[in-house]
Amino acid sequence: MKPFDYSRIKQFDYSRIKQFDYSRMYASYRSPVMGLQGAVATSHPLAVQAGMRMLLQGGNAVDAAIAAAAALTVVEPTSNGLGGDAFALVWDGKKLHGLNASGPAPMGLDIDEPALQGLSRIPPTGWLPVTVPGVVAGWAELAKRFGTMPLSDLLAPAVEYAEMGHPVPPVIAGYWKAAEKRFAEFEEFRRAFLPQGRAPLPGEVFRFPEQGKTLRLIGESNGEAFYRGELAERIASYSQATGGYITYEDLARYQARWVEPISLNYRGFDIWEIPPNGQGIVALIALGILEGFDIPSFGRVSKDELHLVIEAIKLAFADAYTFVADPLRSNVPTDMLLNKDYLATRAELIDSQKAMDWPEPGHPESLWDTKGSTASEEDARLKRIKTEREPSDSDTVYLCTADADGMMVSFIQSNYMGFGSGIVIPGTGIAMHNRGCGFSLDPEHPNCLAPGKRPYHTIIPGFITKDNIPLAAFGVMGGDMQPQGHVQVILGLIDYALNPQSAIDAPRVRVLKDRRVEVESSVDSKVIQGLSGMGHEIEPVEEPSGFGGGQMIWRDPDTGVFIAGSEPRKDGIAAAW
Repeated sequence: MKPFDYSRIKQFDYSRIKQFDYSRMYASYRSPVMGLQGAVATSHPLAVQAGMRMLLQGGNAVDAAIAAAAALTVVEPTSNGLGGDAFALVWDGKKLHGLNASGPAPMGLDIDEPALQGLSRIPPTGWLPVTVPGVVAGWAELAKRFGTMPLSDLLAPAVEYAEMGHPVPPVIAGYWKAAEKRFAEFEEFRRAFLPQGRAPLPGEVFRFPEQGKTLRLIGESNGEAFYRGELAERIASYSQATGGYITYEDLARYQARWVEPISLNYRGFDIWEIPPNGQGIVALIALGILEGFDIPSFGRVSKDELHLVIEAIKLAFADAYTFVADPLRSNVPTDMLLNKDYLATRAELIDSQKAMDWPEPGHPESLWDTKGSTASEEDARLKRIKTEREPSDSDTVYLCTADADGMMVSFIQSNYMGFGSGIVIPGTGIAMHNRGCGFSLDPEHPNCLAPGKRPYHTIIPGFITKDNIPLAAFGVMGGDMQPQGHVQVILGLIDYALNPQSAIDAPRVRVLKDRRVEVESSVDSKVIQGLSGMGHEIEPVEEPSGFGGGQMIWRDPDTGVFIAGSEPRKDGIAAAW
C-alpha cells in the first residue's frame, strides 16, 4: 500500500478545529471498568497512569496512591498542591486505618491578631488562612508504614510531568481560567501559574520545572526537606519577609497522625469516615437518619427521595457546624452524634410533605452531662455558638487504588478554594492552601481559631465494609458537597443496587442555606416542580462541576474482581488490569 500523500490536504483549514468545543453537549454513558490485579481511579488520566505504573512495577495500592497523589499536584494544580492537606483510609488486608494529615494553625496566630479584628470570618487569601501543610507528611507516613517502593520512585511520574509538561484537559482549564482574576494581585502566583499572563487553554501544554525540582527534594529526603530542611527554610523565610505567620518551628514540629476511623452501619453495611476534625460525620449522621425510611419505595431521584435526602443533610450539617472541631482541643461528642436513638429523634423532625427551615442543632447528652449543666442551659449555649452555615466550594482531588493482595486505599488532598491562599513560595511550585478558613472566630465556639489547633475540614475519604470484608474505597470531592455526595452515592449503591459507575453518574442535589437547594438540570422537571411545591427553593444548575467529583473501586468478595467508576463531571478515568 502506498503511503498517504499528505500534500493533497495542505489546503485544509486546520484553524477550524484548533480549538475544539469542549462544552458537554451530549450525555456520556460509561460502563464500569473491571480487572483482577489492581485498579486506580481519579480525576486526571495522567495521574491514573502514574498509579498504574507503580502497580505494574510490582508496587502495592499505597505505592500507587502516593504516585497518583503526587502527579495530581502537578497536573491538577487548580485543586491541590504541595502546600495542602490530606486524609487517607487504608485497608491493609485485615484492618482499616485512618490517617489525618491536616495541619494546625501557626503557633503565632490567634483570634487576637490585629488583622482579624472586626471580621466575621477569616479572609480566603493571603497569609491569614494558611495553616501548616500536611500533604507531604501524609505521603511520607503512608510510604513508611505501608509502601514497598522508595518515595523518590513514587514521585518520579510527577517529576516527569512537571519537567516535560502535560496537556491541560477541559474541566481543569475552566477552573484555571476562573483563578486568573481571583489571584491577579499575587505576583508569585502569576509568575508560576499564569506564565503567559493567562490560564492555559484546553489542550495547551503546561511545564513547571521548579515544581519538578521540589518533588525531587521531597523524594530524596523522604519528605524531610519540606518540614526540617531546605524547603522548610524557604517557606519560613518567605513567610517572615511577607508578613506571614508560618515559622520554621511550626513546620518542624508537624507530624501526620494515625487515627481510628468512625463508622455507621447502614442496612447491614459499615460506612467508614475519618473522625473530626473532618466533616465525614455529616454523611454518617444523614445516613443514620435516612435508615429509618423505606428509601427504595420512593424511586431513585424521585421527589420524595430527594426531599428526605435534603432534610437529613440539613439536620446533619446543623449538628456538624455546631460540634465538629479538633478533638485534641475540644470536646466533640462523636459517639453520641452517631447513636441510633439520637438519630431517630432527629429523623422525627422531618415532615414528609414540607421543607423545614434551617434546623437547630440537636442535644447530644454527653455535652451537658460532662459539664454539669442542664438541658436548658445547654440549649442557650448552643444557640450562642451556632455557626451560620456558609456553603463552601472546594476544588479538591480524590483517588482510590487497590491491588491483588487485598490492600485498598481511599485518599483525598486539597488546597481548599482552588489554588488556595494565592501565596506561592518563590522558585518551588509550592502553593499554600487556605484551610484556616474552616475556623470560627467566635471565642465560644469549639472550632474557634487557636494556635496549634486544626480547623474544621471538608475533605473526606470514604470506605465500605460488610462483616469485616472490604468492599469499596470511594469519595466525592467538592467542599460541603462531599458528605452530600457520599450520602447520594451510598443510596445508589445500597438502596438501588446501582453499579459503581451508575451510582456516580446519577443526578445529584446540593443543599445550600436555609431552604435553598441546587439541583442538576438532568433531574426530571416534574421532580423539580414537586420539590418546589414542598417549599424547597430550587435552583436548577446546568454546569455539573459544583456537584462534586466521585471515584470508586468496588471489590467483589466472591470473585476478587475490581469494579471501578470515575466521575463524568471531571476529566478523569478509572483503570484496572
